[in-house]
Amino acid sequence: MFETTAFWRATAERALRTFAQALAALIGAGAVNIIEIDWVANLGIAATAAVLSVLTSVAASGVGEPGPSFGAEVEVEK
Repeated sequence: MFETTAFWRATAERALRTFAQALAALIGAGAVNIIEIDWVANLGIAATAAVLSVLTSVAASGVGEPGPSFGAEVEVEK
């Protein structure tokens, strides 16, 4: 499971999405101007969330359908 490119691509996508969501929530929660944002702290928290996302994907790899998710993967038609 861990050796497939598809697994790591999906895991990276989830981690990046989690990072962006955490950072957006932290910036939005502060409601200050962009100069006063504590970028180091907020980026650190968002990075921690991304690492937790990767760990969750690894933990979920042996559960259910193949892939980095606890549930079945859903194909979206193009």
